[in-house]
Amino acid sequence: MTFDFTTPPERRGTDSQKWQKYAGRDVLPLWVADMDFRSPPAVVEALHRRVDHGVFGYARPTAATTAAVVDYCARRYGWQVDPAWLVWLPGLVVGLNALTLHAFTAPGDEVLTLAPVYPPFLTAPRNSGRVSVTAPWALAGGRWAIDWAALERAVTPRTKLFFLCNPHNPLARVWRRDELVKLGEFCLRHNLILCSDEIHCDLILDGALTHVPTATLAPEIAARTITLMAPSKTYNVPGLGTSLALIPDAALRAKFVRATAGIVAEVTCLGYTACEAAFREGEPWRQALLATLRGHRDFLADFVARELPGVVLEAPVEATYLAWLNVAALRLADPVAHFEAYGVGLSDGVFFGAERGKHVRLNFGCPRATLAEALVRMKAALAARP
Repeated sequence: MTFDFTTPPERRGTDSQKWQKYAGRDVLPLWVADMDFRSPPAVVEALHRRVDHGVFGYARPTAATTAAVVDYCARRYGWQVDPAWLVWLPGLVVGLNALTLHAFTAPGDEVLTLAPVYPPFLTAPRNSGRVSVTAPWALAGGRWAIDWAALERAVTPRTKLFFLCNPHNPLARVWRRDELVKLGEFCLRHNLILCSDEIHCDLILDGALTHVPTATLAPEIAARTITLMAPSKTYNVPGLGTSLALIPDAALRAKFVRATAGIVAEVTCLGYTACEAAFREGEPWRQALLATLRGHRDFLADFVARELPGVVLEAPVEATYLAWLNVAALRLADPVAHFEAYGVGLSDGVFFGAERGKHVRLNFGCPRATLAEALVRMKAALAARP
């Protein structure tokens, strides 16, 4: 079975946020984390069948949809999930905000995470009058590592939650089992609820690494862990707004569900359809996607090293389709604006908690020709800088 990752569907002039941002401008958008690839044929075909039914009323997951999630977790991770653990959400960010808004914290409480990190980890606490606290990553031997001493210093009696990104966005880092165990023990010791965002879990690019769901480490860690997962990033269906919280502990689950009552929209019938099809039938496409992304990652790393002086890929891209680039040596007041002026749209590292002017994030989930053209434009941008 073959799949086309070279012919991009036309997204200009559509409802795409990614492309609308630069409407009317010759800018290649490599910013927000959605891919310019068609979703798996199995997902598209399932959606066509559902649309042909012609009725789109309020929806709940069928037994088959729930079973698809349970079977997927068992098949991919050896994780035996009880269907009662599943709480469906119309997006992962909704889960983050529900967590901080009502479920496990009060105004003034602190939510701890490692920065840089996915921006909603930083904004969700602030949205509800909580305090976002960060500990810095350490770069050691060309690898991102936890600064355990800094993490311990960051905890106070007001800290109630720890937000984990596994695999990590934007650092493209896969957590090892021993690190997760130590982090779980850290949360146990400080009586923290552990919210583990595992939305990129099926995008491991390093063949020697595997994803370890945090809730599989030990019963005592699972008892205080909320795992957020979705088909959206892997199978390129983020616009269908379908995510899951997996919560083994009944008391935690009840608190979480109460926090969502009346303020969280329901998942749509098309979202459930896409999720089931992706988890049941998407594996051949996923394997082809991973091969494509590995090639793009290697092409990007080689081009950066040879052709973009002053731009540094500080650590290997182990997962995701996102590259975290250090541009501090360029001494640009606004790196994103500079690259946009030469036709490449990137994400500003400031939104992830990085220092201004030091980092940008690049999304290489696009056809190779698009990536190659973007990198040529970035090279021209470097040659033209003041």
